[in-house]
Amino acid sequence: MKILHVIHSVNPRGGGPIEGIRQLAPALAARGYATDVLSLDGPDDPWAVDFPLPLHATGPSSLGYGFNRRIIPWLVKNHQNYKAVIVNGIWQYASLAVWRALRGTSTPYYVYPHGMLDPWFQRRYPFKHLKKCLYWRWAEYRVLRDAAAVLFTSEEEKLESRKSFHPYQCREVITGYGIASPTGDISSDRALFLEKHPELKGKRLLLFLGRIHEKKGCDLLLRAWREVSCSPLVESIPNTHLVMAGPTDHGYGTRMLDLTRKLELSGKVTWTGMITGEIKWGSIRAADAFILPSHQENFGVSVVEALACGVPVLISNKVNIWREVEQGHAGLVRPDTLAGTIQLLKDWLRLPRSEQDELRSQAQICFEKHFAIERTAEALTTLFGL
Repeated sequence: MKILHVIHSVNPRGGGPIEGIRQLAPALAARGYATDVLSLDGPDDPWAVDFPLPLHATGPSSLGYGFNRRIIPWLVKNHQNYKAVIVNGIWQYASLAVWRALRGTSTPYYVYPHGMLDPWFQRRYPFKHLKKCLYWRWAEYRVLRDAAAVLFTSEEEKLESRKSFHPYQCREVITGYGIASPTGDISSDRALFLEKHPELKGKRLLLFLGRIHEKKGCDLLLRAWREVSCSPLVESIPNTHLVMAGPTDHGYGTRMLDLTRKLELSGKVTWTGMITGEIKWGSIRAADAFILPSHQENFGVSVVEALACGVPVLISNKVNIWREVEQGHAGLVRPDTLAGTIQLLKDWLRLPRSEQDELRSQAQICFEKHFAIERTAEALTTLFGL
């Protein structure tokens, strides 16, 4: 039995959705179901060549929208090989192509919006939202309406998704989301990261890990750290250091590097660039706490990776899993404002080590209760009737 995931691109720079597919596949395999992936990438794209799952790359595709003429004929020809098709993301050609190819067939398709219906985008990009409203009525509205179900990772995402576009009609199902428990040796992973960044040895690290994007609140974090790191609070804890891990080879990333220099934070912030694999896990395991003051975060794979490693998370209340974190005493939650981010940092640094250690123990428990990938696999296979 096979399941097909459809996604715009398998490029790991795309963040959480493709990482979610990679981590879900082994959990589904353990239940007897294989995973294929269909994307709009070109077959010679380096991330397509190296992708670890069976991949049908139908590109090259046109523009950022990803239009190509090959995906619909491929789906028409092959859809009967799959028990279910899962569309990951909207607003690009992949979702419309699935709708056009599969409506009226015996193969059900499901849609993970992955937070792309969040009203934050409407507030932040009003002109883009106007264009999306025009597209919504003749495309994405129909995609969601005719899906066997629209899959949400949390109650928060489901409720927020109802607010941005009208008409809105779909079968809403909360499946949760998760990751696999990390493997590898804790000490060796930590040592590997610190060997790459020896200047961080002996420091108490606050880690930001993810895409360097304005929705993540990177500028808030830098400005808040400038305020807090110059206060007597941090002067009494001189080894506290902020690590920013993520790719900066784009416009916003360059602006954040410039902001770091402008705020005179060069000696208080380390930028690592994009990190993956054992070095990524080493960065998490070397951290005192993980921090993400995001303005919009549907799930936050890196947040859950930190919880899985027993690392407390310091997050905004715009990360959609903030209720689980707060109720599980696995971290701290504050508003996604400069004042809120400053408070987030100060409240963490003021905690006695004993209370920080208690949050660490609860982080692992929170992960096992809510975000282990096996729970997601069980929810999906039950939904599909597998």
